[in-house]
Amino acid sequence: MEDLSRIRVIAHRGASSYAPENTLAAFALAAEQGARAIECDAKLTRDGKIVLIHDDRLDRTTSGRGPVKRFDLKAIRALDAGAWFDKQFAGERVPTLEEGLALWAERGLFPQIEIKPCLGRAAKTGAAVAARAAKLWPRDLPPPVLSSFSPRALDMARAAAPDLPRAYLAERLPLDWRRRLKRLDCAALHCNHKYLTEAKLAKVKKAGYAVRCYTVNDPARARQLFAWGVDAVFTDCPDKILALG
Repeated sequence: MEDLSRIRVIAHRGASSYAPENTLAAFALAAEQGARAIECDAKLTRDGKIVLIHDDRLDRTTSGRGPVKRFDLKAIRALDAGAWFDKQFAGERVPTLEEGLALWAERGLFPQIEIKPCLGRAAKTGAAVAARAAKLWPRDLPPPVLSSFSPRALDMARAAAPDLPRAYLAERLPLDWRRRLKRLDCAALHCNHKYLTEAKLAKVKKAGYAVRCYTVNDPARARQLFAWGVDAVFTDCPDKILALG
């Protein structure tokens, strides 16, 4: 399996321009399009199970209504997570982390798991996601990268699974980025490409951190970022960015 440092295109929530985000269908399609790395969002259900869904509420991407944290796994699994996108995906379910890990391992994909806690659940979610990923991911494959906007979630992820690499997520590069990355013992910074400049990137890279940018769907912008030295981009349409070669 190739080194993550050589992979420049990461499928954002799977091939989410063509299939419902954070579903097994989107992850499988990304692999079929040639993606070698997958990004997903992980949060806890009411009964402490880990599901792959971005929003705090079920409303946008499922047939359900209400906050994810108020529903048990059984109730969430009964929802349709595909019909909202297109009728051909009707019947898709909200996957568990276990299902995602199994598919990614089978397809030889690098997981980038964003710890996406509901309000008030950062510590519990960070610890649970890290522990489960460390336990279930095959030891002969490169480890998943855990990322989060929440320092508390990353702290707890480090405590639960110190050997899993971590990345700090930020919309804009914080003024104290060095302190944050060092304190959380992160190997990478994940940031919004819209607010990144070549000069800011150079400082972070010089300090020895990888930089991956979200969400880049324009091939011309991706080409520019790669020319600057960005390590990888998260994209909803991996086929278009992979076509850059």
